Amino acid sequence: MSQPFALVDCNNFYASCERVFQPELRGRPVVVLSNNDGCVIARSNEAKALGVEMGAPWHLNRELFERESVVVRSSNYTLYGDMSGRVMRVLADFSPNLEVYSIDEAFLSLSGFEPRLHDHAVNLRRTVLQWTGIQVSVGIAPTKTLAKVANRFAKKDLDRNGVFVMTDETEVERTLARMTLTDLWGVAGRMAHRLTELGITTPLKLRDSDPAFVRERFNVVMQRMVLELRGISCLDLEDHVPDRKSIIASRSFGRPVTTLQEMEEAVASYVARAAEKMRRQNLATAHLSVFVETNRFKPTDPQYNVSRAIRLPVASADTGTLAKAANTVIRALYKDGYRYKKAGVMLLDLVTAGRVQSDLWTEPDSIRSKSLMKALDRLNGYYGRGTLTYASSGKQQGWKLRRDHISARYTTCWEELLTV
Repeated sequence: MSQPFALVDCNNFYASCERVFQPELRGRPVVVLSNNDGCVIARSNEAKALGVEMGAPWHLNRELFERESVVVRSSNYTLYGDMSGRVMRVLADFSPNLEVYSIDEAFLSLSGFEPRLHDHAVNLRRTVLQWTGIQVSVGIAPTKTLAKVANRFAKKDLDRNGVFVMTDETEVERTLARMTLTDLWGVAGRMAHRLTELGITTPLKLRDSDPAFVRERFNVVMQRMVLELRGISCLDLEDHVPDRKSIIASRSFGRPVTTLQEMEEAVASYVARAAEKMRRQNLATAHLSVFVETNRFKPTDPQYNVSRAIRLPVASADTGTLAKAANTVIRALYKDGYRYKKAGVMLLDLVTAGRVQSDLWTEPDSIRSKSLMKALDRLNGYYGRGTLTYASSGKQQGWKLRRDHISARYTTCWEELLTV
């Protein structure tokens, strides 16, 4: 067998994070809502048992939630991000090769642990729970695609106690026979329909199909999936995160925005957030785009959706410089008489901050600018985001996201630490 891969997936991650610091929620149905308390984006097992669907609108299910005593929480991404970091640091102790795949998933190489894969996974699962309070499921297999399959059954089959080592060929066949095409990693409805039209109706048939035929009819990605389902590893761990080509920061408003001042505040706030993400990767940009939207779900309202880009003479990572440019764009875009629902900023054509070239008239960010941004990020990182902001972002920010059911930022804000 080639080196075994493990996929570690946090169970009901957002709901689990809420329970870590609120033990009274354990055993109760919990749902987490999207931005602006719009729809359900996470459910505990108890909420799933009540038939609560992913994406269910909050306003249409309020009576059901109240009748069934469902605990509702607004999305608390500050808490979830910090808890994710804690989980990933624990996982790094169990393998020197780790790929953080998403906020609640990670691939590990378990090469060298072959004689005791199950015991190692059980110890990993126990340690993550003890050190972070988060339950995880572990699927182990010869390829990343099969590890994803194994993790699915580690989570769903209660008899496996959260760990499934799928290295036996007979076990692989038996497991694939229990799945549908859309259960596979990366296969959506349209792709499944195309496969079915060719007579490939199950994951098992996909595994046994001709890789060359699949590549001819689809692409090399599907060919790799066929090989991965056969136990031939085609996808290595990504040991570093590639630099982004663009960064976006956008939010729906908590209420319609109808004044230029509030729109300017919102866009300046989004620029600050995007610039912070950019500096974290040591990048800069000379190209940004701003967009505004009205609410397309209210066709009786006048509709207006528009975007515009602007280029700077020299790439910058300075929030003030970028906010000034975005402010120029928003003044050109904004029109009175509309009820704006959303706005956003995209930073494009990102380059390494240390390699920015000046032009004849404009210099790159000065030492003073870089020091200021470093201090800004350090203070906000230590005391909590928003501790230090530009005045252009506004103070009251009545347009901010509606989060009526938000929990405390137990791990990142001194004022919201858990008290006993």
